[in-house]
Amino acid sequence: MQDLLTEWFPYVMKKPEQFLQSIGETLTMTLWAGSLMFVLGLILGIILTMTREQGILANKAVYQVLDKVINLFRSIPFVILIAVLMNLTKFIMGTRIGVKGVIVPLVVGSAPFFARQVEAALCGVDAGLVEAAKAMGVGHLGIIIRVYLREGTAALARGTTITIINLIGLTAMAGYVGAGGLGDYAITSGYNYNRMDIVWASVIAIVAIVTTVQAIGALIAKKSTH
Repeated sequence: MQDLLTEWFPYVMKKPEQFLQSIGETLTMTLWAGSLMFVLGLILGIILTMTREQGILANKAVYQVLDKVINLFRSIPFVILIAVLMNLTKFIMGTRIGVKGVIVPLVVGSAPFFARQVEAALCGVDAGLVEAAKAMGVGHLGIIIRVYLREGTAALARGTTITIINLIGLTAMAGYVGAGGLGDYAITSGYNYNRMDIVWASVIAIVAIVTTVQAIGALIAKKSTH
């Protein structure tokens, strides 16, 4: 097996620790940015759902402002977003480079997308269930937790999966600015020196990560469907 890997991926096998480090960096970026993105996007998505015209806390002004802000950040290409947020990233993380230097742009770039996924998932909850909860005297917070989030779990799982996969793509794109991870490894150690085995090894690793995330998301969605 060792001989086969050396034959197919000669440059990767010369420094396997570099390849493993890049995988670790990609997973680190995905874990930290994904966790923060989930919390922020979930909050924004809930606010969008509650304040829309048919929402239980309908507020046109709040919805319109938040809707426009989310659309604005969703329209900015990620590479440009990294440059725009450099000063903010430096202030929060203490650096503009490396894995830490890309967490803020990753969160800002993915949270608006996830907020839309949350909004779509919660808006798909049967309005009759919401009305029944109101009739039973359930408060707004209770309706959000016991009706919207509970009934929308499967759709939220699917939306989270889609967003995490998109986030993994952003971590690879961050390699263009030296953020570390598989994208950086594929470009700086592989493509720039025409070492295509490094590029292919990076692609295989990213596909494996995405496939794992997809499988976990599908399982959660299946288990929570009722």
